[in-house]
Amino acid sequence: MARRIVLAILTLIVALLGLIAVPLGLITGGQDRRDFTDETVTAARTLASAAEEELGDKADASALSRSIARLQRGGDRVALYDRAGTRRGGTGPVAPAARVRGVLSSARTATYPGDDRLVVLAPVLGDEGGQAIGVIALSRSTGPLQQRIIALWTWLAAVSAAGLLAAAAIAVALVRWVSRPIIALDAAARRLGGGALDTRSPASHGPAEIRRLAANFNTMAGRLEALVDGHQVMMADVSHQLRTPLAALRLRLDVLAQDAGESVASDLAGAQEEVTRLSRLVDGLLAVARAENVVTEPIGVAADIVIRDRAAAWRPAAEERDVTLDVTVEPVAVSAGAGHLEQMLDNLLANALDAVPAGGKVWMSARAAGPNTLIVVADDGPGMSPQQKRSAFRRFASTTPGGAGLGLAIVHRLVTSNGGSATLSDTPGGGLTVTLELPNAPRDRRSRRPSAGSC
Repeated sequence: MARRIVLAILTLIVALLGLIAVPLGLITGGQDRRDFTDETVTAARTLASAAEEELGDKADASALSRSIARLQRGGDRVALYDRAGTRRGGTGPVAPAARVRGVLSSARTATYPGDDRLVVLAPVLGDEGGQAIGVIALSRSTGPLQQRIIALWTWLAAVSAAGLLAAAAIAVALVRWVSRPIIALDAAARRLGGGALDTRSPASHGPAEIRRLAANFNTMAGRLEALVDGHQVMMADVSHQLRTPLAALRLRLDVLAQDAGESVASDLAGAQEEVTRLSRLVDGLLAVARAENVVTEPIGVAADIVIRDRAAAWRPAAEERDVTLDVTVEPVAVSAGAGHLEQMLDNLLANALDAVPAGGKVWMSARAAGPNTLIVVADDGPGMSPQQKRSAFRRFASTTPGGAGLGLAIVHRLVTSNGGSATLSDTPGGGLTVTLELPNAPRDRRSRRPSAGSC
């Protein structure tokens, strides 16, 4: 943005300088040429008036001689021609005979350019009806004129360059004044999105609108930090307040079952199963809450290594249920919080193994797809109806009898908190396919080893 603004300002300044400096140079240079021509014509006509005495009255022409000598000392060349076109004085022929005869016949002053010189032919008029009785040819060098014009354009170029440099300095200073607080605000937003909830943006620099934006961002960040901290405290309290009574209740039921009769022991076993189910439900709810409030800093995770590791951990459970577990992965790395990919895969594999009947198959794959990585967990189980797929990522939406319906909800919260997405589709031939799309890890943040442990 800063570069585009500076280029736009400089382009505007160049256009303005071109509209001002170029016409000014052309106008001034043209006026200098006209003045030079007028001065040369005036000098030639003055000599023609003095030459009238010599050619017409046959009087003393000492004034003409002095004028010619003065002009010659200044670098001019002068020649006097009579009525027949014969040179009568001066420094050699400076005009072709045809041009001299033309002026004699028309009795009008003529000018034409020579080699780096301007030649003026002025008629010497006699008393007989204004007929030309001679011609004064004056040749003057245009070198001084060209030097003045070059000096003019040099001065205009220097002034334009100075103006352009000043405009560039002002534009750069202005753009920095405006862009620096925006860059700082952008960096603060990235840090806040990455989990640093104590991030604040400087709000004392730049235009008033950007300062207000930074102040509003800081207010939002402060409220978000307070909200997340409150949720984390609540999760800790819930974990303590619910898990401890459930553990005590399970222990008392175990004690009662030891001394109870067969009928009572059966009832107590059912109660223990309900307590166990309630414990799993509490653990699942806490996992969803942690996923919704995750603000950890993303790291580079070698997804192919993590997938192979989780497949090895779940393969005994798959073999126990007579389910085949296959893995096909490419070397890919994703950006995710520590342990998040492991937790997503564990929930997906648990759901798949619960859904697939004996003799079924579950397979995992990972491949790069542009700036993202696609991680697929598919099975050939009963699959889901369109209505079930629409509600699968909601809490308590379970298609398995006795299931808590929290596994896919946890996966969805974790993948979205890491800047990715999760989609459900039908497996060709029957079954469910879950596709996780996570951003690739930057090259300087890619990890060769999986995060330690799963959440």
